[in-house]
Amino acid sequence: MPSPTSALSFDSCRPSRKGPLTSFRVWAPRAKHVDLILGEGAERVSMNSEDGEFFTIELEAEAGLRYGYSLDGGPARPDPCTVHQPAGVHEISELYFCGDFEWKNGCVEIERGDLIIYEMHIGTFTDEGTFDAAIERLDDLVELGVNALEVLPVAQFPGERNWGYDGVQPFATQCSYGGPEAFMRFIDAAHGKGLAVFLDVVFNHLGPEGNYLNEFGPYFDRKVHTPWGAGFNFGGSNSQPVRHWVMDCVWQWIHDFRLDGLRLDAVHAIVDSSPTHILADLNEIADEAAAARGGACIMIAESLLNDDVMVTPRDKGGNGFDAEWNEDFHHAVSAWMTGERDGKYVDYGEKGAIANVFRDTFHLAGQFSEFYGQNWGRPVRDKPGDRFVISLQNHDHIGNRARGERFAALVDEPQLRLGACLTLLSPYVPMLYMGEEYGETNPFLFFCEFGDERLIAAVRKGRKRDYGLKGEIPDPQAEDSFMQSKLAWSWGEGLSSRMRELYRDLIELRKSLPALRHYEEKAIWIDHDGDEMSVLVLTRGEKQDLHCVFNLSETEQKFPDMIREGELRWRSSDGPADKLSAYEAVIFENPT
Repeated sequence: MPSPTSALSFDSCRPSRKGPLTSFRVWAPRAKHVDLILGEGAERVSMNSEDGEFFTIELEAEAGLRYGYSLDGGPARPDPCTVHQPAGVHEISELYFCGDFEWKNGCVEIERGDLIIYEMHIGTFTDEGTFDAAIERLDDLVELGVNALEVLPVAQFPGERNWGYDGVQPFATQCSYGGPEAFMRFIDAAHGKGLAVFLDVVFNHLGPEGNYLNEFGPYFDRKVHTPWGAGFNFGGSNSQPVRHWVMDCVWQWIHDFRLDGLRLDAVHAIVDSSPTHILADLNEIADEAAAARGGACIMIAESLLNDDVMVTPRDKGGNGFDAEWNEDFHHAVSAWMTGERDGKYVDYGEKGAIANVFRDTFHLAGQFSEFYGQNWGRPVRDKPGDRFVISLQNHDHIGNRARGERFAALVDEPQLRLGACLTLLSPYVPMLYMGEEYGETNPFLFFCEFGDERLIAAVRKGRKRDYGLKGEIPDPQAEDSFMQSKLAWSWGEGLSSRMRELYRDLIELRKSLPALRHYEEKAIWIDHDGDEMSVLVLTRGEKQDLHCVFNLSETEQKFPDMIREGELRWRSSDGPADKLSAYEAVIFENPT
């Protein structure tokens, strides 16, 4: 826990060992009396009240004991800080001490600018859908060349299949994946192979089934509404224990699970009127947790605001994240390559949007947005590129399509290859989505396994409404939607083999050419074929000596005059010596 001298010091409500005894503590200001429920026999032990809000007791209890809390004689509920829920979200918790795990490997510290991130969903990453099965695939990722894994949320959710954003117990690890100990084995194994591990966490809402927190106290603020449910009470009446609860969760993941960083979901939906925003406190507590376990961590925000508040240091009025997602890259590349212009792509149809993203970080940088119906974003030109994470594909952009089509199912091979080149040669931190590296064509559908029939019906209806999906869509509740979304893990020949070779080459280039990891200086040059932008040149490096040339057109183009004297270092296809093939990428380096 934070040092007693820390400005963020607080007492945890997680069960902890106190010599031969175990201390239980729960925040329950809405109850007059709390019983600790022990074992399957549901033995009741009255807890002691601390100022009418916190209830505590110390007694003998071993790991593996089932326990819960009863408020004013009511039914047993899971611990709000539960680490292990082997019987699911509605049942009582199982006592688990994270400190009992025997680690073999230390954390992996990778400089932010060196990151090549691989986003993965444990349930569909392998046929088995478990952490232990995922361990068996780590060598494939090492051979690919990525160095950081970003795991979609693992907080306990209803049923055995879900993206993870319907989790209701943020401290717990989904049991169908293997539970907390299996997750620790996965992290330890990844560290042993030099792979950093980040976890996607959700602090803007909880899922709609199995959420009992409001019975304990004012965890949620009625005035805060998100697209997914009520927002947390971070700035309202009696909000300090809620802030501490979330800070404790961050501490657990960084310190106890030895994660190398976190990705915070949809931080633009987190509302806090406090003098210090909860996001700033979470970044500070993450730094303290990393220092306490030894080392550092990287905190990444998903923000759709198109500004730099998230990555502005805390002492300069920002929230202090190390990096944030930049969705404009995907929107610009996808809209141009697929020709889609509806929904979120309405503002991104021209090729110039790609140049804007490379030059100005965001395409929407203060101008009017048709999608948002107002001016959106602001220019960001004083932050280095390694403050922003870009991707050609991710779970949202695939899964929020009507049929979960991946990019390989939407475009032909030349565009698919150029998309990979734009991603991995970009002036930003690249992130791949699992399977992208070999042109996976199995869909990634939206799936869930709720138990409430009314909720199931609402999800089916809501998916079509919220994302403007037309016609019949795969049933989110059907097991088949989950099974279809599993990776094929096949790249033996044809397109899949060529794509994997391309991704390996691009990753090796990014690692071997320092200019591709230099984020301070960059220049954009554009050539036109008539009225259409045809060739984009991205100049990189401290000495501006590396030129990444992208043919954005479906026809051959001449090499720009500015790079004719350079040395050809690499090209993405076997084109003619004096021209750029359609959708080709080429790297030139100035002679020294």
